[in-house]
Amino acid sequence: MMFARLPRPPRALVRGAVRGVAYGTALAAALAVAACSSPSSRFYTLGGADSAGAAANGSAPAVARTGTAPAWLIEVAPVNVPPQVARNQLVVQSGPTQVQLLEQERWASLPGDEIRRALSTNLTQQLGTIDAFGTAHPDDVAVYRIAMNVQRFESWPGSHALIDAVWSVRAVRSNAVMTCRSVVSETVGGGYDALVDGHRRALEEVSTQVAMGVRAMAAAAAATPPTTGRTSSSARPAAAPVVPPCPSTGTAAGAGA
Repeated sequence: MMFARLPRPPRALVRGAVRGVAYGTALAAALAVAACSSPSSRFYTLGGADSAGAAANGSAPAVARTGTAPAWLIEVAPVNVPPQVARNQLVVQSGPTQVQLLEQERWASLPGDEIRRALSTNLTQQLGTIDAFGTAHPDDVAVYRIAMNVQRFESWPGSHALIDAVWSVRAVRSNAVMTCRSVVSETVGGGYDALVDGHRRALEEVSTQVAMGVRAMAAAAAATPPTTGRTSSSARPAAAPVVPPCPSTGTAAGAGA
């Protein structure tokens, strides 16, 4: 039986193939090492008021009992924040007119959602009530709707965290509205954990001011005599709802019915 001998491939071709395999293996190893060594993202949350924060303020948080309906409810609406910080990445100030976008330092959710969740938790604990936003509730229960528009949300690493917010408390049944402004700056140390904690403390202070506004609105409503419901021409027109002034710890931006 005769066998034909196949021609040998050129040595240059063999060497090129070997080099190609070696290069591919080295490239794959390099990519694997790079993937393993790339920094992982860190996620932060503003959370809410806790026992430690309440202890720092000298009082324990009031927690609403689920089995007892509170005298009045609150509704915390979605919070607006400046567009430049409305993203998952932390945005920090590097100068008066410069900011840095930190890809590896991220919020657990968008800042507006973080602020709304923390504000809701703070208020329900401080006021001993329930946030009924988006939930059905009895028509005869007083409801106070809280809206907040954050004008500035500044993060200065190693310096301070600042929240400048305009907020309002509206009595849903009477349409009386208190509109106020809070500007809170907290000194922070180095590191992003300290920066986020500064924003948390600033928001707790803003929440305290809002809670004071809700209490003042509820007290004014309780002191206002109810309307008689008469419809005759001799009946006096209903008095305008009483709107108390903004809390002394905040900066008034105007109030009206």
